Amino acid sequence: MRIAIDLGGTNICAAKVEKGKCSDVTSVPCNAKGTEDVVISQIKELIATLSTDTPEGIGIGVPSVVDVERGIVYNACNIPSWREVHLKEKIEDAFGVRTEVNNDCNCFALGEFLYGAGRGCENMVGITLGTGVGAGVIINGRLYSGCCAGAGEIGSLPFRKSDYEHYCSSLFLNDEYHTTGAELAARIAAGDTSALAVWDEFGRNLGELIKAILFTYAPDAVVIGGGIVASMKYFEEGMRSSVAEFPYERISGHCRIVPAQLREANLLGAASLLD
Repeated sequence: MRIAIDLGGTNICAAKVEKGKCSDVTSVPCNAKGTEDVVISQIKELIATLSTDTPEGIGIGVPSVVDVERGIVYNACNIPSWREVHLKEKIEDAFGVRTEVNNDCNCFALGEFLYGAGRGCENMVGITLGTGVGAGVIINGRLYSGCCAGAGEIGSLPFRKSDYEHYCSSLFLNDEYHTTGAELAARIAAGDTSALAVWDEFGRNLGELIKAILFTYAPDAVVIGGGIVASMKYFEEGMRSSVAEFPYERISGHCRIVPAQLREANLLGAASLLD
């Protein structure tokens, strides 16, 4: 049995993981405005609660860049006190078992690759769409983290007047149209075709991001996760029409573009860091 932690600025999720299955999944609000030690104490409490038996190890996904070898977390998103946290050392000292730390989007990609929509692939990119854009990269069947787990930060690539994150996340809906995905869904249900046009534009933006992924990685699959994927039925046509313009059909035709399958991909991926 392994213990997996998915740290976010809003919630901290935890679970026992065994044979690719999560159990005793729990979530608590993250005290993101608290000190470094306050947040670490929350993580320790969750681990202690789940440690009815001594775990084989502990895997932790965090929203930041990470020195993977030493398990040091730098500048965690939405947790201001986490500037340089020696997380691996602190957790191993507390529980006496091997602990591995990586970026949360890398954990998402690893979970979907091993147990979800990416099964059977050798090369895969998992992207998460929400308040921002994140990604994890699998190359030749292994997670590619790069320096400080920074590989795959494709949302920061320049695009139009800003970057892909601005045009392929909820930022686009908020900043360009002063709306949300939920509001657009309500308008569509009421017969408002202009709401469909917003999603079509969003899909075309996302298609441009996927083309950048195809040029860079030529993967077997792009797996899309995050909160916005619930609205994929509204933006999929625009997304695929943009991808259809990719100049190398043998690459684009080979790549599957699919929604994520797993609710707990981040936790499964975090546990798999111990493999």
